[in-house]
Amino acid sequence: QKSKAFKEIGEYAFGFITSTVILHGSSAGSEELNCVYVPSNHLYIGDMFLISSNDIVRPNLSVREGIEVVISGGMSVPRMLTTLDACVN
Repeated sequence: QKSKAFKEIGEYAFGFITSTVILHGSSAGSEELNCVYVPSNHLYIGDMFLISSNDIVRPNLSVREGIEVVISGGMSVPRMLTTLDACVN
């Protein structure tokens, strides 16, 4: 495919980084990508995406809090989210 299907989406989804992989043969040579599991209506069903680290926003939530967000259907999302980058600075 000569063009990218999604240039700018502007939407976010809660997901869990499960591992990283090296993609060989991309236009940039080798590229490190994160495997991100995005659960759907049942926690054991969902989608896996390969996403560049530059495109990931890391909220300051623990894994436990992230699972609570998924299981509660979003009812347990804090009113204000901060990113891990903001917490370090």
